[in-house]
Amino acid sequence: MKSARLVRAAVTAVLAAALLTACSSDGDGNGNNGVPRGWIRQQYTESGADWVVPGKSPVSVADAVHGHRPALDRASGESMEFLRYGDDMVTVSPYQSGSRIEIEDYRGGYHRHSRHLTYWPSPDSDSFRGGGPGEGK
Repeated sequence: MKSARLVRAAVTAVLAAALLTACSSDGDGNGNNGVPRGWIRQQYTESGADWVVPGKSPVSVADAVHGHRPALDRASGESMEFLRYGDDMVTVSPYQSGSRIEIEDYRGGYHRHSRHLTYWPSPDSDSFRGGGPGEGK
């Protein structure tokens, strides 16, 4: 009897892990509009929580990221480029002689850079849909 419970618990745990992985906003799966984190990790040099790109302008880096996976929207301001991907956003800013890529939650990024994102939807509005799991419900 105990072994049957253990088997059920193990199967449940495996299914839950698979479901969480499938619903994550990493965006590396086919058909997902999330940030291409895996591609960014492979292409650029990690520096803590960010990535640095020596010798390339924010516009060219944002073009490359957008070219790999098109963003839902794009904005710019003060030499920075912003790419919106559902519940997340990518900010590419000047850094030393190149660029820095930051990936953050849309809400935090929007509040931090709202002066440049005047036509993007406010994450605090009732009509905002982030684009993540459950979008459009």
